[in-house]
Amino acid sequence: MSTTEPVRLLIVDDHPVVRDGLRGIFDGDPGLTVVGAAADGAEALAMVPSVQPDVVLMDLRMPGMDGITATRRLVRAHPTVRVLVLTTYDTDADVLPAIQAGATGYLLKDAPREELTRAVRAAARGESVLSPTVAARLMGRLRGPGHEPPSQRELEVLNLVARGLSNREIAARLFVSEATVKTHLLHLYAKLGVNDRAAAVATGYDRGLLTPGGR
Repeated sequence: MSTTEPVRLLIVDDHPVVRDGLRGIFDGDPGLTVVGAAADGAEALAMVPSVQPDVVLMDLRMPGMDGITATRRLVRAHPTVRVLVLTTYDTDADVLPAIQAGATGYLLKDAPREELTRAVRAAARGESVLSPTVAARLMGRLRGPGHEPPSQRELEVLNLVARGLSNREIAARLFVSEATVKTHLLHLYAKLGVNDRAAAVATGYDRGLLTPGGR
């Protein structure tokens, strides 16, 4: 991309109002030009070869192909295109997979207009861009006790704890002994950096390991 040419931007979001709003923000900046808008990841991947964006502004949770999958495939197929995630979600379950998939940056949708335009320019230069809350979350995860993720069985136990089941009830549900349930809980406490069941559940929701109304 020439430094004298506008940054070419592709907007990916399943809400038409959001797409139109973002287009309005970026169209008013002479250094940026919106070359297309897509409603999901699959549409975005199909558009990239023809519109040739410098930066793809990617929502995460969309019907059809989600933003994580689209980011991973886009970065693999078009390594010079930068992906800047723009979403309302900042849980570990969203942030970490997006960064691991190859996103250059991660912003929240409540970011001011100036921050959005500045982030797109920085992403086009290949610079990493993280919203303050996301940066703090990543640093806290790297420094904190919860660096190792819970296993699938530990997450099953955590889900059952969140539903109010006792150790005995969890043991019966999973066909294991109570001692095994207690061992899973101890491992969970260590990984989440907590000391009891209530704190484990609260941290599980905070990190996106548990979802309200989830199984």
